[in-house]
Amino acid sequence: MNKILVLIVVLLIPIAIFTTPDDTEKVLKTDRNQNISLEVPASEEEAENDEEEAIQVSLSFNQDKSDVFTMSLEEYVIGVVAGEMPASFSEEALKAQAVASRTFALYKMDSVQDYVLSTTINDQVYLTVQDMKENWKEDFEYYYNRVKDAVMATEGEILTYDGNIASTYYFAISNGYTDDGLTVFNENKDYLVSVDSSWDKNYKSYQSLYTMNKTDFCNKLGISCGDIIISDVSRADNHYVRSIVINGTTFTGNEVFKKLNLKSTDFTITVKGEKIEILTYGFGHGVGMSQYGAQGMASEGYTYSDILAHYYQGTKLTKL
Repeated sequence: MNKILVLIVVLLIPIAIFTTPDDTEKVLKTDRNQNISLEVPASEEEAENDEEEAIQVSLSFNQDKSDVFTMSLEEYVIGVVAGEMPASFSEEALKAQAVASRTFALYKMDSVQDYVLSTTINDQVYLTVQDMKENWKEDFEYYYNRVKDAVMATEGEILTYDGNIASTYYFAISNGYTDDGLTVFNENKDYLVSVDSSWDKNYKSYQSLYTMNKTDFCNKLGISCGDIIISDVSRADNHYVRSIVINGTTFTGNEVFKKLNLKSTDFTITVKGEKIEILTYGFGHGVGMSQYGAQGMASEGYTYSDILAHYYQGTKLTKL
């Protein structure tokens, strides 16, 4: 039976818990001596007798990789779940996040030779124990144990599709539907399709209102100012904007989302004199699992496997 051995090197430079893409990043790097192998044991007896080889992570706080020590992949996932989802969320939502985060990391490392995973929002936010203590303060022990328990309850579990590691994108909250991977990331995956996520509408973060002056609006979009004329707004069935014409220039919804730093591609722009109001629904790119949707499902009694099956349709929960 094939064995699994992944060596990951992490360079950690102190950063704020929430960073921007321009900030100095901590990195996680795999030493790819062999591809990640997925093999389901032929029987429970074979699984019990199989010699266990732990997936190890090498951690360093120095650019020159001195003082390196190792940690398990599961410890890494604890740090990611702590950074990516509120630790107050339901146990089943935390478990779903653990599987999605573990899968996402292994997918990235298996897809690109010597891929370097950023431990910021560029890939997945990773918090050290010290970060968690500063974040949770006197509640550290309670929240740490909640996250750890969720991670260890799903130890080694990832999502696969047709025998391959799945690309498990996730985001904060939807407009009531998730979006498809082909439109947003140009990834044509059968399991990254738009699905209902009506649970999201129950949370206050569902809706946001931006106000900016007309000059900033024009400069960010790179259009001439004057009278702002908005026309030909095209939306998908899930209400996300696919294209929009502003002062004669056609933009995709994703372009406006990125240029104006909006929370969602479901937006409505209203001109009010020298001010521009933008109403958005949802928070994030919209592909894959909605974290608040996962929380809503968990609150209704769905298990983490139910949550994952809903947001990544057709995937299989697989043990490494």
